[in-house]
Amino acid sequence: MRIEKNVELLPTIKTAGVILRPSSPELKKTFNEIKKLFEDSNIEILLENNSANMIGLEGHSLEGLCKKVDFLISVGGDGTLLSVVRKSFKYDKPVLGINLGTLGFLTDISMEQLPKFIEDLKNNIYKIDNRMMVEGSVNLNKFVAFNDIVISRKSISSMIKIKGKIDGKSFNTYYGDGVIISTPTGSTAYNLSVGGPIVYPLTEAFIVTPVAPHSLTQRPLVMPADFEIEFKIMDNQGAVVIVDGQDIYEIEQNQSIKIKIANKKAKMLHRIQRNYFEVLNEKLRWGN
Repeated sequence: MRIEKNVELLPTIKTAGVILRPSSPELKKTFNEIKKLFEDSNIEILLENNSANMIGLEGHSLEGLCKKVDFLISVGGDGTLLSVVRKSFKYDKPVLGINLGTLGFLTDISMEQLPKFIEDLKNNIYKIDNRMMVEGSVNLNKFVAFNDIVISRKSISSMIKIKGKIDGKSFNTYYGDGVIISTPTGSTAYNLSVGGPIVYPLTEAFIVTPVAPHSLTQRPLVMPADFEIEFKIMDNQGAVVIVDGQDIYEIEQNQSIKIKIANKKAKMLHRIQRNYFEVLNEKLRWGN
């Protein structure tokens, strides 16, 4: 079976929850347009609390919202979508991304495309992508990542030494600016900008890419996702761990970060017409 084959549909399409890009009160007009389009098709729209407060409306807690809706709608750019996917992950709700940003690599629906998408949605003409997520732990802090986990030096004036293990066995020592541990979805983000490989987003794999390594022999590594990876900080300066570019944790010398595949996947709601390689061509000028 090809991994992109559409085998999953929403059980019901009656209610959707909306999360707006933070600090963007100008989105009130856009929200009202979205609300009208969905409610004209008999799909009730509920608004998340922080978004509601931002535009002067009544809202619901994220937990309450996720318990009431059939799917979620992220309105903004890829950063908003990353946040929504991570915060709602445990509720197992598909997320639709409406793109109001610049790149729009993950958020593939524009406001112009939305009326046709809603029509297709009602006719079960859409697809749900199941994307690999990773779980990480630093000391007592546990988190999930959709794109990547970055281990970076604290000081710009010195490099960092990181010892890597796979299932408890040493596999490499990195010396440079840091290491990126990316999901296939995140392979086109920071990983790509430092020379890492593009990996098809429905694949299950870790991509481990050194950042500015102090060795010509250090190269990106793609490995099956059923390993547990551990990175130990060897320098007295410690390090910072950055999750999806949004959450930051400090880690000290001789402490470790452990990373493994999450026990379930993130669900992304897409147009049936979406083609990953066309997105690469459009957004990244793939092949040009």
